[in-house]
Amino acid sequence: MLERYKRAAPNTLIKERAKQVSEVTGTTEETTTGIVRLRAMESSGVLSFPAIAVNNAQTKHFFDNRYGTGQSTLDGIVRATNILLAGRTIVVVGYGWCGKGVALRAKGMGANIVVTEIDPIKAVEAVMDGFRVMPILEAAPIGDIFITVTGNRHVIDEKHFALMKDGAIVCNSGHFDLELNLVALKSMSEGPAQLRPFVEEYRVNRTGNRVIVLGEGRLINLAAAEGHPASVMDMSFANQALSVEYLIKNKGKLKSGVHLLPQEVDTEIASLKLRALGIGIDALTAEQVEYLSSWEMGT
Repeated sequence: MLERYKRAAPNTLIKERAKQVSEVTGTTEETTTGIVRLRAMESSGVLSFPAIAVNNAQTKHFFDNRYGTGQSTLDGIVRATNILLAGRTIVVVGYGWCGKGVALRAKGMGANIVVTEIDPIKAVEAVMDGFRVMPILEAAPIGDIFITVTGNRHVIDEKHFALMKDGAIVCNSGHFDLELNLVALKSMSEGPAQLRPFVEEYRVNRTGNRVIVLGEGRLINLAAAEGHPASVMDMSFANQALSVEYLIKNKGKLKSGVHLLPQEVDTEIASLKLRALGIGIDALTAEQVEYLSSWEMGT
């Protein structure tokens, strides 16, 4: 019985436990990568039940991804290495919400930030936020610390490792260890040598330079630290819980595919968070509501 009802990702459920699909009311997903998978399933016509994209709720990505990942990633790096971040050149690979958080927090610690991106809009945003933006091949020789937050595979590859300076530190905070091509690094290097917990040194054969990999390329905020603080995760879990409630209340009414959490639920979570923090905000007056809803007043 436990085996029958243990947790399964939607793609695993459809591929390996197809007989159970008809029993599914819906699912929720709070990771960027998971939603990418769900949208791919939707495009392929195999997503046969509704899925709430919790990660796209404002009270999730604005806070969990930006502030949670931003803080916990640097926490993991510092716990693993005890290095000083101030004055270092940190290359943030990917400028989504997690990348924004990492860059923001690292900047606050006095680091010099370089951002690499494939999305022109996010790249422009990074520039306007005051960061240097360049292709990763240009960043590879100048970075002291590389942090991947893309959700993709092999974003740091053999050609990038070959260009890194002696003692460059590489870690991942975006996805599985696939973000770093560690198979390629092992094939082109001697090692790894274990320097301390969560810290491995590879010596590149061609250059003799040392590349330091943290947490075996796994999520550094979980491998070497404790993940996000509870005061950020409370909003993420509220999104999950209220998404499940929404799915149940609307069973049979929602079409198969990826759905956003209704704005009113997002707003309710933010209101509850403010109340928990003891913070009050203003409310529109009746006059202001009328003004904003009218086309006959103002311009």
